[in-house]
Amino acid sequence: MALLQTGATRSQIPIERGSERTVKRRRFVIRPLIPELWPALEELFGKNGACNGCWCMYWRLGGAYYHERTPEQNRASLRALVRRGPPPGLLALDGERAVGWCQLTPRAALPYLDQSPRFPRVDDRPVWSVSCFYVRRGYRRQGVMSQLLAAAISAARRARAPALEAYPVDSDQPGSTANTFTGIASTFARAGFTIVGGRSPSRPVMRYELRRRRPSLAPPSTPQAMAHRTAKR
Repeated sequence: MALLQTGATRSQIPIERGSERTVKRRRFVIRPLIPELWPALEELFGKNGACNGCWCMYWRLGGAYYHERTPEQNRASLRALVRRGPPPGLLALDGERAVGWCQLTPRAALPYLDQSPRFPRVDDRPVWSVSCFYVRRGYRRQGVMSQLLAAAISAARRARAPALEAYPVDSDQPGSTANTFTGIASTFARAGFTIVGGRSPSRPVMRYELRRRRPSLAPPSTPQAMAHRTAKR
């Protein structure tokens, strides 16, 4: 199935308001989350397990991570994933201290994402997903998310993924949520991602192409693409 395009480009998504403004540009070391780095992630997530005891289980379990499981169970599930491998994400390190995290996996590894009506599959390509971010207080607005995203693009390319997909919040759209754990659309646009789908303008599906693909012979006519074209007029 051909990739659906909406025509939205970086120039059509504002990158100033709501983007990751940097107070002081710093460089961090980005590493895959291997078992040896588990203590650093554990300290980063802290007693709240990143957010409400999720331990980055939301896209794997949906609301069950909170309503049917304890934070300890979620922690154990993530640790088992790390032990089993391959690494389920990337850590940003300032020295030996973890200051940021992003979940990076094949989309197929996130069952609840496929069940979510907000982010239906655009096509049947085996894309990868960069689906969650967490940045330590005191390090926010210092470029941590942007550096994690750049590393995620490189890691997905090395894994020979056809494209890297994301599900950010477009904070410039009316009624957009303040819960931006999936990232901000303007940050992805600045990195070269474009909108390819999604059910609402405030929650687009965005992609970064990692392999050349054949151009579509006809303009997209899906409801997702039509909704985004209408929203940008």
